[in-house]
Amino acid sequence: MTTGTGTDWQAWQESWDRQQEWYMPDREDRFRIMLDMVEALVGTAPRVLDLACGTGTVTARLLARFPDATSTGVDLDPALLAIAEGTFAGDDRVTLVTADLKDPDWPARLPHDSYDAVLTATALHWLHSEPLAALYGRIAELVRDGGVFMNADHMIDDSTPRINAAERAQRHTRMDQARVDGALDWAEWWQLAAQDPVLAAPTARRFEIYGEHADGDMPSAAWHARVLKERGFTEARPVWASPSDTLLLALK
Repeated sequence: MTTGTGTDWQAWQESWDRQQEWYMPDREDRFRIMLDMVEALVGTAPRVLDLACGTGTVTARLLARFPDATSTGVDLDPALLAIAEGTFAGDDRVTLVTADLKDPDWPARLPHDSYDAVLTATALHWLHSEPLAALYGRIAELVRDGGVFMNADHMIDDSTPRINAAERAQRHTRMDQARVDGALDWAEWWQLAAQDPVLAAPTARRFEIYGEHADGDMPSAAWHARVLKERGFTEARPVWASPSDTLLLALK
């Protein structure tokens, strides 16, 4: 999506959104509830850490709703960060940081010691349970007293296998029809990025870092709530759920 006048970063943002919506048609619902809870608990001018920010999806919605907010986006993916950097170039409300969340020292790269809210969406399922629990402890240290952490992600309850199978079958039927109608999947989106003259090199580096896809865990919402309270939060529970995903909120 490079034109004669440069890269169309907004077009890349929109194409990423459409690709993600193929998997999660209710994706915007979770962002709306996430920002509702930000407003309810920390107000309309929060200092936010957009964790595993990718292209800056959460940050874009945050700033559109709360123009007085500020956001620090942190990620390791060079291609998605390139899109975020292009999108938010010149916006002094946004700082982008390259860091590996599995590195215990990643918080030292941040511009602030504490945040009103730490937000993340569809990202932490890339981690196995043990490093995710360790990450939750570091997040608890970054959230101020009275601040919030929210994670919108795939959270699977293994105690309901028949419900899970029915939901998965119905969801894949819908996805198959969307593919017939022209929707791009994950692999096809990355093929486009690899062909773009600006994103080709960072996309190649991205696959050197991650491979095709990380093999993380998707524990239940109950597991997330329990571990967050063990690691320093006082309250934690789901505030939104679809048949396959959950938005879990933890209060410091």
